[in-house]
Amino acid sequence: MKLTSEQESRLEELVAEMTLEEKAAQMGGVGGRQLLDDDDELSRDRMQRELKYGIGQIARITGQKEIAPAKRARLVNEIQHFLLEETRLGVPAIVHDECIAGLMMLGATIFPQPIGLASTWDPEMARRMTDIIRRQGQAVGVRQCLSPVLDVAWDPRWGRIEETLGEDPYLASRMAAAFVQGLRGSDLQTGIIAAPKHFAGGGFSEGGRHPASVHVGPHELREIFLFPFEVAIKEGQAGAVMSGMHDIDGIPCSASEELLTKILRDEWGFTGVVVGDYGAIDQLHTVHCTAASKTEAAEQALKAGVDVEPNCWDYYREPLLEAVRDGRIPEAHVDRAVRRHLRAKFALGLFDDPFADEASAAKVFDMPQHREFAGELARRSIVLLKNSDGLLPLPRDIKSLAVIGPNAHETRNVLGYYSYRDRAGSAGIRIVTILEGIRGKTSPQTEVSYAQGCAVGPPALRVPRWPMEMSDSTEGFAEAVALARAADVVVAVVGGSSGLTTSENRDRTEITLPGVQEELLKVLYETGTPLVVVLVNGRPLYSPWMFENVSAIVEAWLPGEEAGNAVADVLFGDYNPGGKLPVSILASAGQAPMPYNRRPFSLRTYVYHPAYPALPFGHGLSYTEFEYSGLQITPQQVGEQTEVAISCTVENTGGRAGDEVVQLYLHDAVASVVRPIKELKGFARITLEPGEKKTVTFTLPMGLLAFYDRDMRLVVEAGEFAVMVGSSSEDIRLEGSFEVTEQKLVDPNSRRFGTEVAVE
Repeated sequence: MKLTSEQESRLEELVAEMTLEEKAAQMGGVGGRQLLDDDDELSRDRMQRELKYGIGQIARITGQKEIAPAKRARLVNEIQHFLLEETRLGVPAIVHDECIAGLMMLGATIFPQPIGLASTWDPEMARRMTDIIRRQGQAVGVRQCLSPVLDVAWDPRWGRIEETLGEDPYLASRMAAAFVQGLRGSDLQTGIIAAPKHFAGGGFSEGGRHPASVHVGPHELREIFLFPFEVAIKEGQAGAVMSGMHDIDGIPCSASEELLTKILRDEWGFTGVVVGDYGAIDQLHTVHCTAASKTEAAEQALKAGVDVEPNCWDYYREPLLEAVRDGRIPEAHVDRAVRRHLRAKFALGLFDDPFADEASAAKVFDMPQHREFAGELARRSIVLLKNSDGLLPLPRDIKSLAVIGPNAHETRNVLGYYSYRDRAGSAGIRIVTILEGIRGKTSPQTEVSYAQGCAVGPPALRVPRWPMEMSDSTEGFAEAVALARAADVVVAVVGGSSGLTTSENRDRTEITLPGVQEELLKVLYETGTPLVVVLVNGRPLYSPWMFENVSAIVEAWLPGEEAGNAVADVLFGDYNPGGKLPVSILASAGQAPMPYNRRPFSLRTYVYHPAYPALPFGHGLSYTEFEYSGLQITPQQVGEQTEVAISCTVENTGGRAGDEVVQLYLHDAVASVVRPIKELKGFARITLEPGEKKTVTFTLPMGLLAFYDRDMRLVVEAGEFAVMVGSSSEDIRLEGSFEVTEQKLVDPNSRRFGTEVAVE
């Protein structure tokens, strides 16, 4: 983050004037629970105790409390006034929050969870989403968001897969760059700093558990798990990074100089702030046991490069002060962290104006255009997994429809983790259930009946954060079957519940439907009434019986506040689904990890299972058909050229307008290290009317062919590259190749990370 010479001078003057206690305060953060009284008002006594030396960050001041935007803006302003007027140096704080699918506070727009965002394969949708989040965040004083989650998700058992942008580093990187740019805006003075997390590799944890150790080698770490972060920083200009809780090969990420200094700063040139994950510094002492005391934990984290303990100022408080006074930690390390944090505050313009506009704060929340966009994003995120015999779309004037299932009329379960909900489960805004959406879409003559059928699943081993009925009871089956028999079509809405069966600390050993939901589907199927399944869940689920027997399956993920309307638009054909899977759907949890871009030996079969997923990465059906033709690759031999043009024509040969995601994959035929069987290197979501053709041209920069060789040099090696263009990673429609005639070393700091796309 660049500052003016005047700002740099002011920064240095501040650091020189600070006492050690004031420096430590700039490396800490406190949250709402530490500052608010029982009436949700600021406690002056608590502020005087916690903020007397100033503070670096204010963490989620309202949390899950029912505090409206105007009041939240007031609370933030009162804190900033206290810091400016009643502390010695008057340094404002950075207020941070969560925003993976909308700002996590009462009244904020709730968008689809990131796994659904990734299913749009549309970076512009990510940018538009975070532009709204930026406006809402700014209105209540939020200037840093602990988002996006850039853990590449290779294991569907892992509960946090819903927070990610999928299993592919290239898709995740394109969505991430747009996400970060939308938060940043045109100028940080009116923007929000994004803090991509969890640096790095947490989506490939041991046993699919969170958090747990990660076992990856240096090539895989850099090319798969670090790549989205690198793009978010270098292209997206992310101003912060959150270090992970986990360890990689025995080295905790929050104590890794290799990650946080050598790679992040020395190699990538990152000049922003590293914030520790909540509790990550503590875990060096209490979980990882690499530190025998709080002081040692603070020393390890600070030396590695963690600048801020953002939520519960503890280790960077007395333990840090003690270590500096005793000479165990050089004060220069403290000064380094303080400078980085102050630089961010200057870049945000906080020293000039740290206040929110209380009078207009509420005006940018729950606006009609925001709800409209949330619905558009939800529609574009829906993936049609199966549609045998053209059962979908349904006619709006169907005589009778039975809507059944635990997620059919439940507002909570269409929202992801880190979406705002108070302790009673309320979001503070209208959430449209699937049942409500269907009833609003069908004709007045259609009879729409409803039965829950069963609960989502049995009680979890961990106590749920929000109360909700959980059981394995089949008592509701009889009512559901009776309604199914009397209906022309059954829409069964099944899946999970974020915070209970999926999400952070909700890992599973299986990827099947929780509880007795599959048994419910079987008894509904046995009625003989045509059955449509809508999956509402944060992780990719698979049931062999369901995929074999059910005619139509729709993956809605966790679609947010406009869930019901978006799903109904797809079911009744007002919107032709065009989403594509950002993850492979495995046939069994025992196949994990099995990403599409694995290496050749990974193709070996099991005794009773093939070495392929049930549904591949990039899969998604439509109510129309698309034909590909005319592959052209220029040049065929690449010498001095810095890019290759790859084009094809796509035609809508069906009777409906629809979207297709054209996907470009490459394979390096012979290389000095083992390369993936295919890698996504470009994509374009296009809309075609019936009979319409469009030519899609990918301009592939040579730097995207690069990998780390045996000497860990970033290189494009000479040889043949196979080109595959298709509708999914397995549905390849066109194939060709080009040859690189000479080896090229790639400068990581001038590398282009994205393939440009032109559609004509």
